[in-house]
Amino acid sequence: MTLDPNAFAADWLAAWNAHDVEGVLRHFHEDAVFASPFAAQVMPETGGRLVGKAAIRAYWTLGLSRIPDLRFTLTELFVGVDMLVIAYVNQKGVRVSEVLKLDGGLVVEGWGTYPPEVANPTGANT
Repeated sequence: MTLDPNAFAADWLAAWNAHDVEGVLRHFHEDAVFASPFAAQVMPETGGRLVGKAAIRAYWTLGLSRIPDLRFTLTELFVGVDMLVIAYVNQKGVRVSEVLKLDGGLVVEGWGTYPPEVANPTGANT
């Protein structure tokens, strides 16, 4: 991995805590794909899968408008081959992780992951 994972995570965290969607997106490839169970709830037409920066931007912008107190605290950082996992606690005290697949230092695929009871509060299969 050619990027500094600690610097990446610090910048990612700072951008989120500043509610700077463009700051987060600067780490993403134009054609990146991001999946989240909350995307499926907020934008049901996506099925939870967002393709391209414009779709990711729309979701994150909508999400921030609904969660004005959003704040992340980094708990752990894991590094793999072309992969980062950023584990954090959100403003509600929920442990969350972002699994990010990288190519050339940019995220090409990402997954927001949550505890089962948070990701699927109704218990329905997703």
